[in-house]
Amino acid sequence: MSNHVHAVLRSDPVTPWQWTDREVAERWLALFPGSISDRDDPAYVERATLALLGNAERLDVIRQRLGSISWFMRALNEPIARMANREDDCTGRFWEGRFKCQALLDEQAVLSCMAYVDLNPVRAGMCETLRDAEHTSVRYRLESAQSAIAKALGKGKQEEALKPVAGLDVDTLSDLTESSYIELVRWTGLQAHPDKRGKLSATEEMPPESLWSVAKHPAEWMERVQGTESNYYRAIGSAESLMLKAVELGQRWMKGVSGEFALTKLREQPLLCHRSLTACWTSR
Repeated sequence: MSNHVHAVLRSDPVTPWQWTDREVAERWLALFPGSISDRDDPAYVERATLALLGNAERLDVIRQRLGSISWFMRALNEPIARMANREDDCTGRFWEGRFKCQALLDEQAVLSCMAYVDLNPVRAGMCETLRDAEHTSVRYRLESAQSAIAKALGKGKQEEALKPVAGLDVDTLSDLTESSYIELVRWTGLQAHPDKRGKLSATEEMPPESLWSVAKHPAEWMERVQGTESNYYRAIGSAESLMLKAVELGQRWMKGVSGEFALTKLREQPLLCHRSLTACWTSR
């Protein structure tokens, strides 16, 4: 976006402590080469690696940083700030404050947050189609799918499973395919109030089949996506997962629990089979 970024990340602070010292040193130098002026010189890189291997305290700090969201955000934000300051010919702080972080506690939370981030440019009125939504994963998925179809045209190419957030197993994101996720995001972008900006250009239509694998009701899905930042605070997920997180943090309640209980009541309402939902949905 013009003044901020949204990212869906997988945090894994434990794995770096399972790597060998050499693997930690090599990964760190690949990200932060420091004084290494010639990465193509194996002897130069090896000397820098051996220097790190001889410093156990430094390796412990590096392990912590390689699994830290805070350090990731530092590594992401600092180059952007330097670039912006060069463009504006100025110095000083670029980002207004520290980043905000919400834990995604279950599969539905991950998917709804992915859709929320992919629709950011639409909500801001920066574009009217997903293909014009720059710097989003859904645009990359569209371009990747188009390229794959072009290559496999006439070869009976099998539909690819949804590529998940880096590090997550494909099985954790329902049975969605790349195309079904794109269709779900597109439909979600059509649901904004017609008098408000942030709505994709298209006519009203039925929810896609993929919605029923991530929610029991269209309103449940929309409530989660549209309320990603406003309805939750420290974590996003079902009422049960939010309460478990509250216990883990030593709290008695978490923002979002009441809304999730309301969605539970919505799910308990009798619904027609989703294949014959036309009357119910189009009359809203």
